[in-house]
Amino acid sequence: MASNRNQYGNYYRPSFFGGFSFFPPVIKALLISNIGVFLGIMFLGNFHIGDYSLYMVFNEWFALMPLGQGFEIWQLFTYLFMHAGLSHLFFNMLALWMFGMELENTWGSRKFFIYYLICGIGAGLSNILIAPLFTTIGPTIGASGAIYGVLLAFGLMFPDRLIFVYFFVPLKAKYFVVLYMVIEFVSVSSTDGIAHFAHIGGAVVGLIYLLADGYRFSALQSPRASSSLFSGWNTPPRPPTRYENVSEAKVYDINEYKQKEEGQVTQQRIDEILDKISKAGYQSLSDEEKKMLFEASKKLN
Repeated sequence: MASNRNQYGNYYRPSFFGGFSFFPPVIKALLISNIGVFLGIMFLGNFHIGDYSLYMVFNEWFALMPLGQGFEIWQLFTYLFMHAGLSHLFFNMLALWMFGMELENTWGSRKFFIYYLICGIGAGLSNILIAPLFTTIGPTIGASGAIYGVLLAFGLMFPDRLIFVYFFVPLKAKYFVVLYMVIEFVSVSSTDGIAHFAHIGGAVVGLIYLLADGYRFSALQSPRASSSLFSGWNTPPRPPTRYENVSEAKVYDINEYKQKEEGQVTQQRIDEILDKISKAGYQSLSDEEKKMLFEASKKLN
């Protein structure tokens, strides 16, 4: 997460609640760009070039076209920012914000953006390469494929987090993800005009990315970690603290306790914590670092 330094060398607090942002940079940029593209196409679609409306021109050039029917390589990116209507846009952006917000705060903006694009491109490739083997496809638009990858990652990272389906029915994230994937697999041969293979492809590519990045299922972890459907990211075990003698241990512990009690956190230490957030995300902080940042942020108010 990025942080801003003023002319005096001090950091502005990046967000409230100890560094958690409700609109982190990539989520904010994606929301603005998707809404902007939608409004722009609606406005320009009223104009014509000869017998063609600009709306048709935009779709032919930037929607994801089937192979041999106008496909261009850039469409694997541009189709993610186009939507068929207001409800299509609204629910996609709502899902992106709901499930992507915490992922970006956890991973950091750079990693989240890479993951989002990989899932979106993977969804597009699935739709033009695999879907034609089972059903007829046409021009495809929408961020749904990338968002299904985001949904999968959320279910893996926070399996026991409650999601209120239709704002009323509570369901754990791991079951919510499984339910949606089952619906997509059942619907692959339907003719409802929805690119179900793109949804599945985005989720599968996301899973491959996470596994390649070091994610492990709970069966490969300790018995304690297997209490949830999936475990967290692998981190090297913290080596036990060793002292040469009891006296040294007492001095170390007492000094550490005094530092915590006095709350002496230097500006250099705060800078180091903010730099760590910028590089690896808020989740990379230890509990002590989170507490330091929270205490320092309170002093800024």
